[in-house]
Amino acid sequence: MASNATGKWVARAASTGGGKTYRGQMPINWYASLIIICVVGLFLIGYSRYQLTHKSTTATGPPTTTETWHAALGIDVCGTIEPNLPASTKTSKTGLTADGSGLVVVSPKNSSESGANATLGKFVSGYKGLTLTSSTLGYPGKKLMSNGATCPKGTPDAGKQGYVTVVEWTNYVSKKSTAVSGNPGSLKFGNGQMITMAFLPATASDPKPPAATITNLITAVQSGATTSTTAPKATPTVTPSTAPATTPTTAPATTPTTAPAP
Repeated sequence: MASNATGKWVARAASTGGGKTYRGQMPINWYASLIIICVVGLFLIGYSRYQLTHKSTTATGPPTTTETWHAALGIDVCGTIEPNLPASTKTSKTGLTADGSGLVVVSPKNSSESGANATLGKFVSGYKGLTLTSSTLGYPGKKLMSNGATCPKGTPDAGKQGYVTVVEWTNYVSKKSTAVSGNPGSLKFGNGQMITMAFLPATASDPKPPAATITNLITAVQSGATTSTTAPKATPTVTPSTAPATTPTTAPATTPTTAPAP
């Protein structure tokens, strides 16, 4: 009897093919959790990428609106160092200006130029005719150069494809340069910094700004440095004490006494 009952139960279970009850118990919660994990993961990846490409800027910190910094700027197009940028003319509208000697004067006028906002891109955007992006470089009055373009005849790199690069040296005594990755306009200025914007073949090395520009930078930075004022040492005034001259005392001459003659 027991064997027959068991057989009938197995037969009924087999005939249902798992039954509607089993199919109704699909792990919906598991699938929902999996979907949520995927959505959250994609959101975090997207947010991280956004933060990398849209770095937050703050107007706090140096340089402030009461500070003045100087940076040397060189521009190399196909192996030719371009002349120093002429002095900026719109000095009333921006505090990031060219002084005509190869230097960028960083003297923020407001919060849009101070702190982390004191960038190379901010300077470029305020200088008419100057262009700089990750793929283009344009010197005022000359042809805009784009990545992959061939350097023109008459230049040291004629016939070679060029690419935009920007490198910086932390200060004028630095020997090692650092290439700016991503948007070159995001490079923040530093006092005494040296920068070269270039359009060069991929195998070329970016040169430092011209020697004369570096000399101007050193002079500007050192003249703007805080110099401690040391009071001159007081020289003690010594009043010589001269002993009164000693007047020799001459004893009166002794008159010999002559005894009377006997």
